[in-house]
Amino acid sequence: MKKSVNIEKIRNTEYLKLALGFTLSTLTTPLLNSVDTAVVGNLSNPVFIGGVTLGGTIFNTIYWLFGFLRVSTSGYSAKAFGENNEKEEITVLIRPILISLILGFLFVIFQKAILWGFIHFFDAGKEITKYIEIYFNILIWGAPFVFLNYTFLGWIMGRKEIKKCLILQLMTNIVNIFLDLYFVEVLRMDVAGVAAATLISQIMTTLLSIFIILRTFSLKKILYNINLKEIFDRSEIKKVGAVNSDLVIRTVCLLIATNLFLEKAAHNGKIILAANSILFQVQYLMSYIFDGFANASSVFSGIAAGEKNFRKLKWVMRKSIQFCIIISIFLSTAFVFGGKKLLLFYTKNAEVINIANQYKIWIIIFPLVVSFGLVIYGNFTGTTETAYIRNSMLQSLVFFLIVYFTVMPVYQNHGLWLSFIVFSLARSLFLMRYVKKFLEKYKLELNVKTSINSGI
Repeated sequence: MKKSVNIEKIRNTEYLKLALGFTLSTLTTPLLNSVDTAVVGNLSNPVFIGGVTLGGTIFNTIYWLFGFLRVSTSGYSAKAFGENNEKEEITVLIRPILISLILGFLFVIFQKAILWGFIHFFDAGKEITKYIEIYFNILIWGAPFVFLNYTFLGWIMGRKEIKKCLILQLMTNIVNIFLDLYFVEVLRMDVAGVAAATLISQIMTTLLSIFIILRTFSLKKILYNINLKEIFDRSEIKKVGAVNSDLVIRTVCLLIATNLFLEKAAHNGKIILAANSILFQVQYLMSYIFDGFANASSVFSGIAAGEKNFRKLKWVMRKSIQFCIIISIFLSTAFVFGGKKLLLFYTKNAEVINIANQYKIWIIIFPLVVSFGLVIYGNFTGTTETAYIRNSMLQSLVFFLIVYFTVMPVYQNHGLWLSFIVFSLARSLFLMRYVKKFLEKYKLELNVKTSINSGI
């Protein structure tokens, strides 16, 4: 019994260290977006906030749609790491690298058509559109680097290399924040400065990632273990394609909800757009905190599947649920007491702050309803059981659209936020419905170990 308790304690410590490490790592992304918003939000014209937010939404749409490059790579990397199969680790790295390069250059080639489509979708007015175009025309050149960075980060995460993930994210984003402040505050480049700073940091991230990977496997070893037949194996590509298509559908549902939200906000005038943009940045911060724990659950689940250890897989699920409750209560409480100061970080514009305060109740509710949908998601991606995620998101989108088209026209911006909260709650409820089915499936598939050393 003592040995079993020690295993439980060791596993708890390892999970928490991994989760906190990933949280610090992933938080650099929304913090960077927050700095972008805050830097332009403290300039004289609130139009800058709308331009950066809607310009950022274009890239969120593009990059989230292909976020499977990080998520699926992390899952496959964790499995290969759990099997202690170096050749497979290299194979699951090279395959998404090729996909990343193809996708990145396609977006650069078709940049004019992409911008035209989004400009007409948002229809935000000439003043805001001008800044959307400035932001987009600079940042689109970072597409190949962003897709490569997704692949590199996912692969490193799958190997549980927390320090490397943290160093990678912190170094590049500190540079980004410094350049943000320099370009905007010193050189007075406003929106163009924010975009240029982000582009430079994206290129830096790629170079640093390559350096980290080559410290793990030498170039000679990577080239020696590249097997084009295995990389382009039809059965493997079919499996990867199935996982990725599920995640793409999941992301499309998320993007439909997000873009409809911001599109409607853009039509309510620049003050409400600015207020909603700031509140949306706050929910991004909260989401990425959950994402850190989702990443830890993903890695632990992937390794458990690779080790064929059902008890460990079940333990990860239980631990994920516990932290959903703890984190959601903490975040809601923190915003109740610290929300006013957080809003002032983004802008000193009294009119924008006043409007944001009218709708901050929805941000207090947000973590309480979305937590399970964001954290338990990691358990499914880690084992590449993504069909459950796809189904839950499709169901959630239906509920969002019902509220969006019925309640929002009556209650305006409050109705808009209600539709987003309903979508977030549905993500949690529908995904939790599949937990029992997921565990039963793995109980049959995996070789359940009964010895003390393999379980808890």
